[in-house]
Amino acid sequence: DEKNEFRREYGAQDSGVESLIRACYHRLGLMSYFTTGEKETRAWTVPVGSTGPEAGAAIHTDFQTKYIRAQVVSFADLVIAGSKAAARDQGKLRTEGKEYIVQDGDVIEFMHS
Repeated sequence: DEKNEFRREYGAQDSGVESLIRACYHRLGLMSYFTTGEKETRAWTVPVGSTGPEAGAAIHTDFQTKYIRAQVVSFADLVIAGSKAAARDQGKLRTEGKEYIVQDGDVIEFMHS
């Protein structure tokens, strides 16, 4: 593709859009975490420093008000492991309570009542 060839020729790692988005997120104090299921994988944008319940509110207020715990794995660990089950077997999948501070790139499954 011509765009990729141009980037390689001039030593550009990305199109510039990715860098702009990262810079805007940083400047605005935002980050993303992911949820995944059988039908959909999605990124959610929340303020840096959000707790598990606060991050869950981006999906639905019940995830904040009825939060019990969350299963969390970093995106990088999930990619290396290859699956959620493998990440669990490797000790990379962990259970986090209400005080957990969500990290950029976390993959989260919320448990609520």
